Amino acid sequence: MAIIRKKKQKKIFVLDTSVILYNHNSINSFEDNDVAIPISVLEELDNFKKGNEIKNFEAREFIRIMDTLSGSGKLQEWVQLEGKNKGRVSVVMNEEIEGMQDANKIFGESKADHRILNAALKLQIDYPDCKVTMVSKDINLRLKAKALNLFAEDFQTGKIQNVEDLYEGKRLVENLPSKVIAKLYESGFIEPEEVGIKDPIPNQYFILKNGKASALAFYNPITKLFERVEKVNAQRIRPRNAEQVFAMHALLNPDVKLVTIQGVAGTGKTLLALACALEQKREYKQILLARPIVPLSNKDIGFLPGDIKSKLNPYMEPLFDNLKFIKNQYDETDKEYKNFDAMLEKEKLLITPLAYIRGRSLSNIIFIVDEAQNLTPHEVKTIITRAGENTKIIFTGDIYQIDTPYLDSQSNGLSYLIDRIKKHPIYAHIRLEKGERSELANLANDLL
Repeated sequence: MAIIRKKKQKKIFVLDTSVILYNHNSINSFEDNDVAIPISVLEELDNFKKGNEIKNFEAREFIRIMDTLSGSGKLQEWVQLEGKNKGRVSVVMNEEIEGMQDANKIFGESKADHRILNAALKLQIDYPDCKVTMVSKDINLRLKAKALNLFAEDFQTGKIQNVEDLYEGKRLVENLPSKVIAKLYESGFIEPEEVGIKDPIPNQYFILKNGKASALAFYNPITKLFERVEKVNAQRIRPRNAEQVFAMHALLNPDVKLVTIQGVAGTGKTLLALACALEQKREYKQILLARPIVPLSNKDIGFLPGDIKSKLNPYMEPLFDNLKFIKNQYDETDKEYKNFDAMLEKEKLLITPLAYIRGRSLSNIIFIVDEAQNLTPHEVKTIITRAGENTKIIFTGDIYQIDTPYLDSQSNGLSYLIDRIKKHPIYAHIRLEKGERSELANLANDLL
């Protein structure tokens, strides 16, 4: 008996502006299905093409891709995408719908989002045998699409499927023979077989226990051994729990060139990173401490009063607070106390918005990127690919505290980085869980 295979339904994915600003190469992410770009999306991209931020880069790159694809032809017709088993792309010009389905009339306002919805509705009418799906990073636009009986989904490329299982960088091993822990203290190392773990992840940290006896260790991918991790201080900053001990070990380990530290507010992410960077200041030409600018109420910093320094100070203040805390570990008469001001003055230590260091060659630098959860995967990749010789990059952030509208715990650059690079021998990650800022801060994190 012959097997009758059901013919695969053709799909058309309609992309909105947020998807393209997230990933300029998004049109190549839908296998052999067709991709439609409403003309309103091109109009919106025109407003983003100027500037030095990643979203401006994404807009420009997408425009170049579309220009190359079109050649001397017309984009109103379906154009074949380059590559094997790829679909086609087209620009949808007609965004007018007659009757009750007009999104402008339904939502009582004519704007780009509603015209984009109309483009998807028009495709649904013109191609009744195809499944038309609206793809957007904008949750509200997806809800509006579903209200109009359109299929709608988030852009999945670069999205972590199960963020609850995201790599933590540490592991608890209990009920070990007491002789194993004793050997670790005596010799400083033990074999993986003695811990009972096959194929340990490079630079993963372990809490080894036998009753009340315990030891901290990490798997060294160079020696292929479990080595003891000792508690150390940096700039008089002392770790207060096992996770902070692990974090400081990774930050101070010269064999680890890329570190991520994830944790909620008050766990010490930025403070530890800065203290350990300052501890290694003689090993690097410069310490860069940067964070992405996320304007309040989605307003550009140009709305704030004063010159550019005055506009940026509110965003950089948390970083200066951490520096002041470290500085205050010393007396005003101490040489180290005065060195902090000298480092800032000579730009040996530079605290700056992330946009201001893009395009730089990051050689002989220790580079801390704070609030990395507000970066896209492409922004994280762009930063890392700038790394030159003798450069160490540290990303810190809380994947559950997203301040940008089109990112979430699954699609932000920090989650993506942790998930994709966890098995590399020059990378280490640790998740900080216990708040150490104050009893009041812990109360807020736990109960509010």
